[in-house]
Amino acid sequence: MADYTLLHLFPLICLLTSSTVAQNNGNISIGSSLTATDRTTPWLSPSGDFAFGFQQLQNNKDLFMLSIWFHKLPDQTIVWYPWNVDPLPRGTKLELTSDRGLVLSNSENSSIWSTNSIADEVSYGFFNDTGNFVLARSDSVNIWQSFDNPTDTLLPTQIM
Repeated sequence: MADYTLLHLFPLICLLTSSTVAQNNGNISIGSSLTATDRTTPWLSPSGDFAFGFQQLQNNKDLFMLSIWFHKLPDQTIVWYPWNVDPLPRGTKLELTSDRGLVLSNSENSSIWSTNSIADEVSYGFFNDTGNFVLARSDSVNIWQSFDNPTDTLLPTQIM
C-alpha cells in the first residue's frame, strides 16, 4: 500500500519541485521594484550567478550601490553600476516602468537616474546568465542593456 501511495505522490512532488525551480526565469515585470535596505532580495539571473539590486557598502552600512554583481562568489564582486550615480541612502527605490525603463528615485520620489533615453515602450526586463540586464519591447527586441553601458569590468560576451 505504501508503494502505491508513493507512486501516486511522486509526480506531484516532481511538479512542485520543477515549478519552484522554474520561477526564476530572469524575467522582471513592469511595476517590479527594489528598495535599498539590508534585507532586500535582489533580482537574480536564472542560474543565480548574478544579482541586480542594491549592494550595501562595507564601510558605511547606511549606503548602497545600485549594481550587478557575482552573487555566488563570497566577495560578491560588482561588475556593473550606473557610472554617474553616487552611493545611495537607505530607502532609495528602483522600479521598472513601461515609459522610462529603470527608474532610480530617492525617498522623496525624485528621480536620480533612469534609462529614459529609450524611445520605445518597455514590456519587460530580462536578467540573463551572462550578467546582462536587458529591457525589451513586446516583440522581444532589446531597447536597452547594461552591456551597452560598461563600467570598469567586462564580462564574457560583452563587447567594448
